[in-house]
Order: sequence, then structure tokens, then C-alpha cells
Amino acid sequence: MPPKILFVDDEPDILEALDNALFEQPFSVTTAEGPIEALEILSRETFDVVVSDERMPQGSGAAFLAQVALRYPDTVRILLTGQATLEAAKVAINEGRIFRFVDKPCPAETLISTIYEALETVRPRPRSEDSANDRAAHGVLQELEVEHPGIGFLEIDGRSGALVLAAVPDVETAMHDLLRALDGGG
Repeated sequence: MPPKILFVDDEPDILEALDNALFEQPFSVTTAEGPIEALEILSRETFDVVVSDERMPQGSGAAFLAQVALRYPDTVRILLTGQATLEAAKVAINEGRIFRFVDKPCPAETLISTIYEALETVRPRPRSEDSANDRAAHGVLQELEVEHPGIGFLEIDGRSGALVLAAVPDVETAMHDLLRALDGGG
């Protein structure tokens, strides 16, 4: 089951941008246009991570996340803020027990990596599972190298398990070589 993420912001354009930023990630994304709607959604569904804006007309994100901490303590909480006040920080840390503050505007890569880090606190993989997955992934790479010599520049992304290009000096040449190898050398 994909990790479930709830985004809370009073601006629909920002919610749409957040949803689009995570489109290719293996997450189930739900959005809410404020704390009231978010609490209604949380009463019906379980989420792994809640990401909330700080300043909203219905109340502060810090106060909302404090409610989430009380009602749903296993849900990881992230606060997006462009103008954190000392009071908001105190509430977020002391009452909301947030996982992380993220500055707004936030690059998609930063938000995605923060969510992955938050998910590790919710769904840590046992070490034995990590090593078994690593062995299986390396076995797949070895089989591909035998079947298609010259594609040794592929590696397994540790987070998603996807095959990705390793750091290569010339990506265009590497892609050409990969396509040629997969096409039977022609």
C-alpha cells in the first residue's frame, strides 16, 4: 500500500502545485483546504504524513498539527512556513511535536526528500529486509549485464528500487549505449 500523505493549505493553487510535485512519487496524496476539512478527512482515513501550511484563515498550522499529534500520534507532522514566528515555532515543537519545519516556497526535491525521511520514522525497513532487497537488486543488475554487456552504468535507487543511470560523464552516450545493448547490439 503506498504511503498516504495529506497536504493542508488554504490556497488551492498551492495544493495543486504540491500534488503535481509528488505526481511521480509512490504516494497516495490527499489535499485539504484548511484545518477543519483536514480534521474531517483524518477522522475517516489514516495518513502516514501530514504537511500543513502555517498561516491559514481557519487557524495556524502549528495549532492544527498539535491537534493531529493528540488525536493521531503515529502520523508524522511537517510544517510549511514562509514566516515562522517564535510563538508558532514553540507550539509546533512543544505541542505539535513536528518532524520538520520546511521553508516556503520549497523546492520539490526538498519536500520529497523530507517526506521520505518522515516515512522512514513511520515505516522503517528491518535491516534484514534491506540486505535481502539489495542482494535481489544486485542480482537483477548482474543478469542484465550478462544479457546486455555494456550496461554496467545502471544502478538501483536505494529509495525506490528503480533502475537508474549511475553518475556517468556523458548521459547521452550512456543512454545510446543502453538502447543499443537492449536492441541486441545494433
